[in-house]
Amino acid sequence: MKVLAMLAALSIWCFSQPVLAQNVWVIEISGGIGPATSDYVSREIEQAHKEQASFIVLKVDTPGGLDTSMRDIIRAITTSPLPVATWVGPAGARAASAGTYILLASHIAAMAPGTNLGAATPVSLTAPGGKDPDDSGGNPFAPKKEKEPEASSSDEDGEATDDNGEKVTAKTAMEKKVINDARAYIRGLAKLHGRNEEWAETAVTEAASIDAEKALELNVIDFLASDLDGLIRQSNGRTVIINGLEAKIELANVAYIEREQDWRFKLLSVITNPNVAYILMLIGIYGLLLEFYNPGVGLPGVLGGICLLLAMYSLQMLPVSYAGLGLLLLGIALMIAEAFSPSFGILGLGGIVAFALGSVMLMDTETPGYQIAIPLIVGLTVVSALFTFVILTLLLKARRKPVTTGMEALLGREAVVVGGFPGSGRVLVEGEIWQANCDAPLAKGDRVTVVQINGLCLEVNQRSK
Repeated sequence: MKVLAMLAALSIWCFSQPVLAQNVWVIEISGGIGPATSDYVSREIEQAHKEQASFIVLKVDTPGGLDTSMRDIIRAITTSPLPVATWVGPAGARAASAGTYILLASHIAAMAPGTNLGAATPVSLTAPGGKDPDDSGGNPFAPKKEKEPEASSSDEDGEATDDNGEKVTAKTAMEKKVINDARAYIRGLAKLHGRNEEWAETAVTEAASIDAEKALELNVIDFLASDLDGLIRQSNGRTVIINGLEAKIELANVAYIEREQDWRFKLLSVITNPNVAYILMLIGIYGLLLEFYNPGVGLPGVLGGICLLLAMYSLQMLPVSYAGLGLLLLGIALMIAEAFSPSFGILGLGGIVAFALGSVMLMDTETPGYQIAIPLIVGLTVVSALFTFVILTLLLKARRKPVTTGMEALLGREAVVVGGFPGSGRVLVEGEIWQANCDAPLAKGDRVTVVQINGLCLEVNQRSK
């Protein structure tokens, strides 16, 4: 009886224990995908593994972004030891361009009704002259304006085509390289989890874009989910490939952990804005110039050094054209040279032109959101010209003024004879008694002029009466 009582008590105790919830991390990707986003998502996936989360959900609503940032996120997904689901939602969201690649690379691909994906064509190839009809940019995976669902049509094989039903053709060897690389890349991502490779290729070669229902019909995604609960419910029990091995997703009694963007993401979002990086670089350059021309102040040098280091950090994460950077620095150098040796405006005019051209060419992409604003370039070009021609000219004029401190300031000053002379004697100058030499006979109280300094001895001449 005692044994039965103990077993009964043990059973009651076991079933009365709280069931631990499985943590599901929800990471939001919204807006353009850049260095800040890729850094944030990669760190969050790694942190989720360290904190023993059970499942990761990427909540996506993006028009696209930079190629390098997109590939960093995909690399974090494909190497993650935890299953990663990408959910395009809620209704009205999209996974355009780079977002399509991320969706296909995920272990679970789901969309909410009323969402769309596609338009993954390298935008520099979608129109003559390297300009996209929707005025996107020249980056291969730049955001593209969303097409209306009715603008897409389907051929007999169920593949979506662009408005004209024609494939995008490459006209140069470089364009062929870019489009073939994108086509092979997206096919490989679709193949990872058994999704429609043909349509994935169509998204690149024909800029195809489809809605969520059509994506499910064509086996581009795994299922439709209106919310996170539906996503978890349909993901539970599925078998996915994680790092080459089959793994069954088992989710019960889940607890959603909404991850908030940390200070590092917010800081990177600000300084990796090309306009901010551009301004920081100019503040840094001009701050250091001011410090070099007027040493001892401290503030311009400290502020310039900090801004220049921040600019260098942000520019190394952005697609920078070194030709544009070289032109910009050449322009600043020419404007400084004009202040030093006036050339009737030739150096200054050349500096202004080089500065403006370098600023326009600085970002090696036409992706919206990753271009330097033209009004900002015009404004800073004018400010730079004024800064160079006015400030540096004033500094040079100040350098040409007579010395007012130190021993050199004694040259030309009037002194009063204290005693001695001819030969060696003493004079009073600026309240100090100095040894002096003069060949003329001088009497105490005579006034002389300092003409030379030899160590601690002055050479003086008698002033004409």
